[in-house]
Amino acid sequence: MMNQLVAALYINESTLPNDEAYYKQLLNDRELDSIAPQVYHLLKESGKLDQVPDFFYQYLKKQFLQTMQLNLFVKYENSQLLNAFEERGMKVIPLKGVGFAESYFGNLGARKTSDIDLLVKVQDIDEAVKLVKQLGFTVCEEKIPGHFHCSYSKKLPGSEIPLVVELHWDLLKESTAQFNIEEFWQATRPFGPYASVKELSHLHVFYMIVLHGWRHNLDSLKHYLDIIQLIHSFKDDLDLDFLIEIAEKHKTKKRIIRTLSSVYQEFPFLEYNKPFPYKSDRKYLAFNEKMTGSGFYKKYADYFDYQYFSYDTASHTLKEMLATILPAKK
Repeated sequence: MMNQLVAALYINESTLPNDEAYYKQLLNDRELDSIAPQVYHLLKESGKLDQVPDFFYQYLKKQFLQTMQLNLFVKYENSQLLNAFEERGMKVIPLKGVGFAESYFGNLGARKTSDIDLLVKVQDIDEAVKLVKQLGFTVCEEKIPGHFHCSYSKKLPGSEIPLVVELHWDLLKESTAQFNIEEFWQATRPFGPYASVKELSHLHVFYMIVLHGWRHNLDSLKHYLDIIQLIHSFKDDLDLDFLIEIAEKHKTKKRIIRTLSSVYQEFPFLEYNKPFPYKSDRKYLAFNEKMTGSGFYKKYADYFDYQYFSYDTASHTLKEMLATILPAKK
């Protein structure tokens, strides 16, 4: 059901269903909450808001305004952090978050975000930790062995959920790829008026978002919509051949092909917008199958395949299996 709505957001000729029962069913879908702000903004941009029933419009508008309110606060905190990095001349790259909503969806309220992700140079991580602590992010979150970030949080006034800053020095576990984060840094450009604050190239933004979707096994429609929106935004500027070339060098090719194949299978209209010649003929688990309680063995097989056979080399697969059998201490 949700696929029909998403397709209508990106296909100009597509009309939305006019059956109120369809929209009442959508409201019972828990996944709608994760993409409601995007749906509202994209319907507004395409001039299709008047095609949905008023009760559905009011729900979307409420979700959008709530997201805008939260993101305004996150943007303020994000700006404070970026200004502090700039004052110290420390290089930093904002990842996803409020900047992603503004740059690629076109509106601060168009995408929910729950934390602040920053990429820093590995040699600067200790200074970056001191910096975020000085700005009130003093609670150290539990570290995950073998991962590529550390997290610090602070309480928000009137909220039980703290705001978390994740300091990344990489985007993938070293044990499962030959990833070169320095290539990302070399292709950056200055972010806005800053000198030390950088932004990723379009290709690297797409690469990062696809890997992020893979890391979560596309367990939310939000991951699908992020990828679809970037394909829609970049269009001919997105060089998928070059992406696969880079992924092959980094030993992430299977992850990229698996993730994009799943997205293209779920939303076939993408093939007309931006053909993906590398997609697998294999049928991956549909999103609604992941979310429902049916097909337990099929879901288990899909998860096992994702968890252990998304890697380009046998040694990376073996390392991931050993990490499960003999987990490192936290």
